[in-house]
This record gives sequence, C-alpha cells and structure tokens, in this order.
Amino acid sequence: MRAVRALGRAARREWGPLWTTVRTALAADRLRAVPMTLAAVALTALVQVVQNRSWGYGPVQTLGSVRAEDPLWAALLRTPLSLFVPALDLPVWGALAQVLLVFGIAEICLGRWRTLLIAYVATLAGTLYARIGIAVGPDGFLGRPGSDALVVDTGPSAAVVALAVCVCWVYRAWFTGGLVIAAMVAEIALKDNLAGKEHLAAIAAALALCAARALRDGRRARHRQGLGEGAGTRSGAPPIKS
Repeated sequence: MRAVRALGRAARREWGPLWTTVRTALAADRLRAVPMTLAAVALTALVQVVQNRSWGYGPVQTLGSVRAEDPLWAALLRTPLSLFVPALDLPVWGALAQVLLVFGIAEICLGRWRTLLIAYVATLAGTLYARIGIAVGPDGFLGRPGSDALVVDTGPSAAVVALAVCVCWVYRAWFTGGLVIAAMVAEIALKDNLAGKEHLAAIAAALALCAARALRDGRRARHRQGLGEGAGTRSGAPPIKS
C-alpha cells in the first residue's frame, strides 16, 4: 500500500502541473483551446487522402517530399509541408494520433506560435542532419550511407519528439523527458536508420531551444533584480513586471 501511495505521489509530482494545465484549458474552451492542432490534424488527413490518389501523389511529392539528394533550396521550401505528409509505409492513424495528442498538449502548454516554431526547427534539424550524415559517411560518427540520399523524409515524428521534450522541460517532468530520449536512443540501437538519427537531431534542437530560453529568462531575472536593488526596492516588494 505504501508503494502505491508513493507511486501516486511521484506521478502527481511528474504530471500534476501538466495535467492541471491541459484539463483547465480544455474544460474552459474545449476544442477552441487547440485550433492549430485541429488544423494540423485536418491538413495531415487531407494530404494522406490526396497522396493516395493517382492524380495527387505527384503534386504532394513535389510540394512536400524531402530527400537529401534534393537541392538545399528545394528541401527548405518543402520542409514545412513535409511535416504534414504521412509516411506511405506507416499507418496514417499513428501520425494523426501523434499530432492530436502531442501538438494539442504543446499548444496548450507552450502556446501556438512557440509550438509551431519548435515543430519547424525540429523538422529542419532532421532535414539538415540527413545531408550532414551522408556527407560524413557510414564510417564517421553519426554518419549515414549514401543510399539514404534517396530516402523520402516526411512525417511529424521529429516534431512530435521535440515538442514532447520541450513540454517535459518546461513542466519539469524530468523522468518522462528522460524516457522519451531513452526511447529514441533505443530506437537507434535496435534499428539504425535515418529516421532514428533524425529523431536524435530533433531532440538536440529542442534541448538547444530550451537552453536558450532558460538563459534568456535567467538574464531577465538578474536584470529585474538589478533594477530592484538600484531603485532601493524594499525587501518583500513585488517584482517589477515586464
């Protein structure tokens, strides 16, 4: 019984603030709390329907399919849409579920524009890693064989992984964040493919964004403290609002 109570306390510490934030937002606004997520799910579903039509496969590949062999300018232009192009060799319901759950939580907890930024940066990190890895070659550290240049690189998985890590960082869900990272490392150990390495690149990009925000917040806090001391603010006075 003690073990159960201890497990419950650990779960509340890990997920309590996150759960409260999500539950409160959904209770107050329902689906209005996640308009960007719903749009992303709808776009992903639409692209899936279109690319499975004889007339739609070509345009989707032209606009949203990224390969390392493509010119860099073309890859950069296609990267935003590639996030919403489900991989043809995977069930589409998996991509839709990932977007609905992880994007939805991130939109509520991080904000709409910050979620989009993290998703794009993570997807772009994966796209750029593929080129770097192939340039390094299979014998180099984190390198990839030249045949990976032909691999179609689409889907939301890199963005999903990065958003999960960022949400865990913001809400101090360290155990969950560690599990996400460990799962991606295990993926590489079990199946060393391009997608797995891109997930690690997405995690690295997410951690860099989190560290940059933490440094910025730290500088702001020190600046506020400096202003308070210089103005002769009494101990216990309310902090200066930005």
